[in-house]
Amino acid sequence: MIARLDGVLLYKKPPGVVLDVQGVGYELEVPMSTFCNLPATGERLTLLTHLLVRDDGHFLYGFASESERFAFRHLLRISGVGARLALAVLSGLSVSDLVQVVARQEVGRLTKVPGIGTKTAERLLLELKGKLADVLPASEMAAEDSRSDILNALLALGYNDREAAAALKQLPPDTTVSEGIRQALKLLSRL
Repeated sequence: MIARLDGVLLYKKPPGVVLDVQGVGYELEVPMSTFCNLPATGERLTLLTHLLVRDDGHFLYGFASESERFAFRHLLRISGVGARLALAVLSGLSVSDLVQVVARQEVGRLTKVPGIGTKTAERLLLELKGKLADVLPASEMAAEDSRSDILNALLALGYNDREAAAALKQLPPDTTVSEGIRQALKLLSRL
């Protein structure tokens, strides 16, 4: 089993990357949450990995955090969910958002992910219920909760997902909800 790779990023094009580890190029697929935080090509990168062995080949998936890999592995255990769909879920929702969606049983949020219909979303919520609660440390979960609250407030004010996510990305990680909303609105008013 390959658990982690540390090397130089040679190539990146969604959803794939090639990582040179001491002269061997490993091709990995990564969720967009990991892809968006990749360094420039030619720089060092460490990815946690999951190796999937099927009849038609060996496939390597990379993740920036343990929580992403943990969620990916839980998604793969669900009947009818393959690696592509699991990557789509993690590309469409952050791990903390997925934990909240499962806790709140929000079918509508899951159906926004490409490839997931109502029946699949209901099955995912049923299968994941109670399994992702401990995926994030309490401090990280609290920070992600406030970021999620800021995002939801922006969506409620009429901004679309892309605008709200772009504003959220520019906020410092330890921003409180009220301060985050204020700063995000200021950023969005400049657009």
